[in-house]
Amino acid sequence: MTTCISSEDIMAFKNCLSPLIGAQINILNIPKDLLKSFEPSQIGTIVGTLMDVAIPELDKLYPDDGLFAKVGLSKHDGILGDREGYPDYQHNLGFRAELKLLYVDPEGVEMKVPATRREPSARLTQKVTVKNVIPEKDILLVVAYQLRENAQHDGFYCPTIIDVGAFPVSECIAARDYRLLNSGGRWFGNYETPAILSRIGKAKIEAGEELDTTTYGRKESEGKCFNEDTNFGKLKRIPYKPLQEYLKLHGATYSARGGYPSPWKIS
Repeated sequence: MTTCISSEDIMAFKNCLSPLIGAQINILNIPKDLLKSFEPSQIGTIVGTLMDVAIPELDKLYPDDGLFAKVGLSKHDGILGDREGYPDYQHNLGFRAELKLLYVDPEGVEMKVPATRREPSARLTQKVTVKNVIPEKDILLVVAYQLRENAQHDGFYCPTIIDVGAFPVSECIAARDYRLLNSGGRWFGNYETPAILSRIGKAKIEAGEELDTTTYGRKESEGKCFNEDTNFGKLKRIPYKPLQEYLKLHGATYSARGGYPSPWKIS
């Protein structure tokens, strides 16, 4: 198990964020009849950018509600220096938070239904590694939201925060990387590109042949022993039990068992 932020600090952080639960981000208002033209993934794309900007600014968006001033989040400069800079926020208690959103299906609303149930698309990408995580400060903030009728505008629906999950980033990346390595995958470069065994690589292992670990491909047709893991870091694929329990709680697809830091399962 890695060194990480304490459970007491996690609880203090969550207590500060408790005013977010029930908050409606009504900058976006969608007529109920129009929702039938949307798929959940389309809503997620729109809401993702909106939430990222709005959450630390709720006290300015709703100045008459003094609760949001106590949340304590502000935008972090991002040590990676680009749009995907890590982390997303800093907190006035000294913590740093990386935001991920969890879409929860709305109730009593007709929307387009994808042919197959999709796992949550949010991910803890390869840009977040042991190189830039501060174990005693960094928190994975998973905000569950649902489209609900705007309390001030009948017939219109807006993103509504229904729960806030907080998890140690150091534990999440340790579990994520454990899954990669335990399945025969590896990192290329200094924690730069995660790659999984290709069909050719698996066949070589079965035949007792040596793998080429000097290079990787992006698709099977390139004939490499390893291919870049295009699903790396998706929330369902991080075998950290508290995170998977949170996904299950909100009806998302989740992993029912894992091996980090020791074997576990969710009944």
